[in-house]
Parts: sequence; structure tokens; C-alpha cells
Amino acid sequence: MPESVDTADPDGILKDEETSPLSPVLRGREGRREIDVRTRSAAAAGRFPLVGPPLVTDFVEHGRLLDEGEMRRALTRIAHEILERNKGAGRVVLAGIAARGDDLARRLASEIERIEGVVVPVGALDITFYRDDIGMRSEAPQVHETRIDFDITGTTVVLVDDVLFTGRTIRAAMDALVDFGRPRAIELAVLVDRGHRELPIRADYVGKNVPTRKDEEVQVRLAETDGEDAVVVGERA
Repeated sequence: MPESVDTADPDGILKDEETSPLSPVLRGREGRREIDVRTRSAAAAGRFPLVGPPLVTDFVEHGRLLDEGEMRRALTRIAHEILERNKGAGRVVLAGIAARGDDLARRLASEIERIEGVVVPVGALDITFYRDDIGMRSEAPQVHETRIDFDITGTTVVLVDDVLFTGRTIRAAMDALVDFGRPRAIELAVLVDRGHRELPIRADYVGKNVPTRKDEEVQVRLAETDGEDAVVVGERA
């Protein structure tokens, strides 16, 4: 018999849940409907683990790739490039991939407003249930809030992420995005491109290209979530 798990639930919404290795894994919109009841009382930032204890980090930093000033200048340059490529910001919207991509998207929107005087809509996109490795990872998935409260049909959507690696996160993000409409075009802006692509995906706007080993880890740290602005490289001990 499957073992009953007592899930912490202050609202009394979730009761004993049965866990089974044979339980179906729901993807996309079906997966999102399945967890809607869990996210209803989440904090506005939407950052919380779905199940299980917080992950223990054993990251060993080897060096810094970008400091606060370099990050700020990279985002300013990307904002200028977005405006130049799209001849302004009239039909541009930003969608940041949670987490950290949404914070970077808000910073880009602020830069675009400062440069162009136009307020660009900004949304946050959670791609957890669109990933192609869901159900294959040993750690509990981190679920965030999706917040796109504007129509993307006919717009140019600039997807924003912190690090471009294999391209699989971006593939999942595009699948998630088209649930909200049919954009005229989708562009990609990343703070760091570290290579090692496994899918034919290329960024339109890049803060910094960084050659890395595949077993290394690149972390983007933001003041909003980590208390500092920096990009570091290292590995798990």
C-alpha cells in the first residue's frame, strides 16, 4: 500500500496525499490545473518548493564573471539593442522565466522606460510542468507563479532568462508561452550564454558569452533574491 504523506497545509486545503511511483505525471496546462489549489495561497513572489525540505547547497565558487557594475551595463546594452532591433518598444512585451529571469525582465523594463519613456508590460513565466525531464529528477521541483495579465497575440515577446545552457528551458518556455496567445515573434535575452547547447536555440541578446566546462555551474545572483548582484562560476563539492 502507498504510504500516506501528511502535507503541511495551514488552509486545510490539502489532506493526506498518496504517493506512488506509478502516479501519472501531468504536463503543461493539465499539470498547472493540478497544482492550482497548492498555489492559491502562495506568496506574491511565488517562490516555494512543491514538496520536500529545502535543498542543501554545497556550491564551491571558483571565480566571478560579472560584478554589479558589469551586470548593470550589460542590461543597459541589452535594453538599447531591444529598442534598436524593434524600432522602439510599441509592440514589445517582456516575459521573464522564473526564477531570476522575471527579476531581470523587470530591470530591463525599467531601463527601456528610462531610455524610451515607454512602459513595457512585464510577465513572469513558470515552466516547471513543461520541462522534458519532469518526473526524472531526484529533487522536488520548484514551482513559481506564472503572471501574464496582458494579451501577447500580435506582440514581440522577449523571453528573459539568466543563463542559457542546453536550451531545454527555453524550449519549455516557448511551449508555456503559446498557451497565452500567438505572438508575432519571440526573441530571447539572456544575461549569460555558457554554451553546450543540446537544442538548436540561440539568444538574440546576450550580456556575456562565457566558455565553460559542462560539469561547471554558473550562478546569477540578484539583490532581489540573493542580496547581491554577481555572476559566479563554480561546481558542486
